[in-house]
Amino acid sequence: MIAFVAGGARSGKSDVAEALVSEQRARCGGARYYLATAQGRDDEMAARIARHRHRRGDDWVTLEPPLALAEALSTIPRGSAVLLDCLTLWASRVMFEAELAASEGRAMLAHGLVEARCRELALVVVSNDLNEDLPPRDAQVWHYLAFLQALHCDLAAEADRVIEVVAGRGIDWKGESA
Repeated sequence: MIAFVAGGARSGKSDVAEALVSEQRARCGGARYYLATAQGRDDEMAARIARHRHRRGDDWVTLEPPLALAEALSTIPRGSAVLLDCLTLWASRVMFEAELAASEGRAMLAHGLVEARCRELALVVVSNDLNEDLPPRDAQVWHYLAFLQALHCDLAAEADRVIEVVAGRGIDWKGESA
């Protein structure tokens, strides 16, 4: 099962996604894994990471893959429930740190999704919806948003379930009760 959870910044996406991972674990057993893409480079982000870790508790295994999602997923035991939080930050690392082309980033995500299916993982992917505003004037930001939107489209097409989070409430657009 692959689920895609998207919404605005601080809309409650992580809470919805964590609950979905816990539901999958209750159904199938196995461990809960958290693939973290954020880095605590400033005090605010370090505090947010600490709050999320504390809220999740000690029974989540946290992995911090830099870019190689498929390789990280290949280390997780079959049948586990996995939360990738978040695709937005991963995409920025692909473009701005690794300086990879959008096609390479899309291929990396696709490889990760194939790996999750092959390993029978319940994968929940969280991302920010940044495309609901006017197009930016900055060409680099526009390029990033176009890349992120392409990732979202790829993920939504492959996902069994697509959930939009607004004010802490999940709205199913695909799968489950949609």
